[in-house]
Amino acid sequence: MIDDEPAMLDIATFALETQGFRTDAFLSAEAAWPALAKVRPDLVLLDIMLPGASGIALCRRIKALWSIPVILVTAKGEAADRIAGLEADADDYIAKPYHPRELALRAQRLVRRTPTVLTAQTVAGTLTLDAINHGASIAGHSIALTINEFKLLYALMSRPDVVLNFGQLLLLGWGESDRLGAREMIKAAIYRLRHKLDAPMPGSSAVIESVRGTGYLLRTT
Repeated sequence: MIDDEPAMLDIATFALETQGFRTDAFLSAEAAWPALAKVRPDLVLLDIMLPGASGIALCRRIKALWSIPVILVTAKGEAADRIAGLEADADDYIAKPYHPRELALRAQRLVRRTPTVLTAQTVAGTLTLDAINHGASIAGHSIALTINEFKLLYALMSRPDVVLNFGQLLLLGWGESDRLGAREMIKAAIYRLRHKLDAPMPGSSAVIESVRGTGYLLRTT
């Protein structure tokens, strides 16, 4: 989230984190760019009017390098800003002042419809994820995964040593923001995933750690 108004960042943080997103906030394009270059997010919420480089300029820079969905924040009724944003390849826009629920819905829709771009292989220790065959291997021993297990493992491997809460795991694994019995469903999937990872090399399941009452993380350190 990039906005030079702290109050708007507080609103966006509330709107998105209550729906399972983990957020990072910046007050300028210059402050945000090093973080974007280091860790690619699932979504960027970007105000057009920023000190220094504009939101339009940053949007163009992002889109020239990565397939990250961008929501532009515009002033109410400023058609010229919306047009400029769409010309910069922004995926959506929302006008200030916006309702937190509207922002959350727009964010969820974009994340669900944006295909995850995987490298052919993602590696964490002896664990390798095979994006082509939707499988995994530990020290060369192949493991067959369901689609949901694959998505969960990819979510954990792409954010090593970071706790993903149940809302994030539901969104990343099933593309949903809410579902009855979601926690038990996620726990069951993680249990099966740990069992599969443990089969070829006993003890390897310890790489997926539970964080009591919160979610899970993939431990690499």
